[in-house]
Amino acid sequence: MIRFFAITTMAVLLSHAAQAQYFPEQGQWQSRPAGQLGFAPQKLEKAVSFAKDNEYSGSRDLRIAILKGFEREPFHTLLGPVKDRGGPAGMIVKDGYIAAQWGDLGRVDMTFSVTKSYLSSVAGIAVDRGLIASVEEKVEDYVWDGTFAGAHNSQIRWRHLLDQSSDWSGSLFGIKDWADRPPQEGGLDDWKYRALNQPGTVMEYNDVRVNLLAYSLLQVFRKPLPQVLKQHIMDPIGASTTWRWFGYDDAWVTLDGLQMKSVTGGGHSGGGIFVSTLDQARFGLMVLRDGRWQDKQVLSKAWLEQATAPSPANDSYGFMWWLNQGQRKWQQVDDSSLFYAAGFGGNFIVVDKKQDLMIVTRWLEPSQIGEMVRLVTESLQH
Repeated sequence: MIRFFAITTMAVLLSHAAQAQYFPEQGQWQSRPAGQLGFAPQKLEKAVSFAKDNEYSGSRDLRIAILKGFEREPFHTLLGPVKDRGGPAGMIVKDGYIAAQWGDLGRVDMTFSVTKSYLSSVAGIAVDRGLIASVEEKVEDYVWDGTFAGAHNSQIRWRHLLDQSSDWSGSLFGIKDWADRPPQEGGLDDWKYRALNQPGTVMEYNDVRVNLLAYSLLQVFRKPLPQVLKQHIMDPIGASTTWRWFGYDDAWVTLDGLQMKSVTGGGHSGGGIFVSTLDQARFGLMVLRDGRWQDKQVLSKAWLEQATAPSPANDSYGFMWWLNQGQRKWQQVDDSSLFYAAGFGGNFIVVDKKQDLMIVTRWLEPSQIGEMVRLVTESLQH
């Protein structure tokens, strides 16, 4: 009886502690003075000024920026929606409250490969709900239309799609896997007829294979992934109705007699998630809080721990979250427990669980993110 009482008391205490954390209501987000949240206000303002002064150098016409940024890819073209971007914008959130903000927080913009972290979370929903038994399962057991046929592709497990180590070989919606971000050396023949890597051994950042994950999850849920994201994540966290998740113009799939769009995990050929800074921050706060929003467990803590653990093929990468360790570690920031979502053009969600701190910054020159995070973390008074 004593042991039962102790466990019950601990559960109550944990419940009260969870309730004490602040979560913004839908359509509202409270701010508190930076000093009250533990920042040195002048130092924090310096970090904000740095973000505003170091705008991404690419064109605000993202058609130009995309085609220039990926001009080395053979046959690269725009296949999905693209929208001109706004100026620098961002939020610094401490203990759930806004400590600082800049730019137009309500403007809906492309977020490019930050979309991958949303896609990873949709995979987490499938695992949490038992639709995928384990990330160690072979994908061909779930997607049996020939996409994973053959000696090589049949070895691919969900884990390999999530940590980008599958080396899947093929063509998806008209784009060949080898044509996406080809190696710095060689030409078409070298890329087309390369030796295949054993799944799980080599990480290669490749949007075709990320889009393959989205396609495979569509087969599992059997309904469009934007609906899954809305029902299980964006609505529970109080996001607005302004965000969108697009696929390529011709990425239609017929399932159960219905045509559905297979979405992309990025935007470098167009598409991906278009979202406001405010909604991006809600997603980031949910992740910071171990998948919880108020009294609802949106994503399991166990999933997020898996997703933000280093993968065997790259210790700087988890399940579509970057980790501040290994080769990609920011030299300006000592804390190796930080993790983040990153997208073309300087879109970032940075999660610092030790400090209960989350940063969303948009259209920051990508090379400056480490310095930006350093300025924010060093403005905290200890």
